[in-house]
Amino acid sequence: MITTGLEVYEVGGAVRDRLLGLPVTEHDWVVVGATPEAMTERGFKPVGKDFPVFLHPETGEEYALARTERKVAPGYHGFQFQADPSVSLVDDLSRRDLRINAMACSPAGDIIDPYNGQADLADRKLRHVTDAFREDPVRVLRLARFAARLAPLGFSVATSTRALCQAMVTAGEVAALVPERVWQETAKALLAPAPEVFIRVLRDCGALTELLPEVDCLFGIPQPPNHHPEVDSGEHILLALQQSVRLESDLAERFSVLVHDLGKGITPADELPRHRGHEARGVPLVDALCDRLRVPNECRELARGVTRYHLQCHRIRELRGETALALLEGLDAFRRPTRIESFLKACEADYRGRLGLEDRAYPQADYLREALRRCQAVAAKPFAEQGYTGSEIGKAIHAARVTALEALRAEQDQ
Repeated sequence: MITTGLEVYEVGGAVRDRLLGLPVTEHDWVVVGATPEAMTERGFKPVGKDFPVFLHPETGEEYALARTERKVAPGYHGFQFQADPSVSLVDDLSRRDLRINAMACSPAGDIIDPYNGQADLADRKLRHVTDAFREDPVRVLRLARFAARLAPLGFSVATSTRALCQAMVTAGEVAALVPERVWQETAKALLAPAPEVFIRVLRDCGALTELLPEVDCLFGIPQPPNHHPEVDSGEHILLALQQSVRLESDLAERFSVLVHDLGKGITPADELPRHRGHEARGVPLVDALCDRLRVPNECRELARGVTRYHLQCHRIRELRGETALALLEGLDAFRRPTRIESFLKACEADYRGRLGLEDRAYPQADYLREALRRCQAVAAKPFAEQGYTGSEIGKAIHAARVTALEALRAEQDQ
């Protein structure tokens, strides 16, 4: 075997998840007492830029030399690493973020747990290993992401760790995070079993106002209680995220749910608790957030559509034909008909993300699907055969689609 003679330990998430009885999908390994030259001589492929990491030539799994790190400058990149044969396994584990991630497993199956990670697993606590946690602002995001992943198992953030995160925010460390990493961790958290916990943990330590201020400012903004029994706009977002999980939504759909009500954060105070026009007001805020975090276009485009048209979707059975057609055209539904399903899923999560209304039916989805089907059935050929040409055909198709939508509305009113 290529690893024969090396002191190799499995570390991190695989050890944690196995002890929790969760599926293990990735394996990370630490090699103690070796040099980069010894690894390459065995056929390992070096890939690490800042410290020695190697890919196994057969499995493709990562093998990192045991290392320590030292903070030398602010921000995510301000570290110096030491990786040489003198660095022990315990030294390597000491630099990790959470105690539940600072365990290792020997080839014989023995658990090496110098920082009581197993106790934290039993207590269902997310707790930092040492105060060196504060040196890397990414750890605040990772903490919130782990909370979102493990909350269904009863995990919560330790009080001391929350206080440490608050101190990091106050010191300006979180503000130094690079946009790509913020989005990377946010995307993973949105796909976790409890994405709303990610937002709540960031807000509890003050990081949300630094990273997603457009979302943070929704908390404390009232809504009409007859439509939103939960009243608070921020709490509505968290409830809607819970519904997106129930609906098995993908990343673009969950991101759209997260940002669909950003316009409520800038409703003039004298208009509260109503939010007339918040849909249109929200679109530029979605664009600004996506620009800042470099959000992928697929997520941005769906989020813009959901933000602009979610309220019309809820009222689709009341809309005049012209307005309903403008909604479909605004979603680019005739060129991209598959997008309508993602739009509907996000709108349903919003609709059901209200206190006490979580199981309410959403017949609007079937209505909008039928509206699209009837509009798609309007073809250009009959108009061309009648002698229409150029823009006349487009106008005729538009008028026929409006007529079809008016007929659909009349049918459901009967």
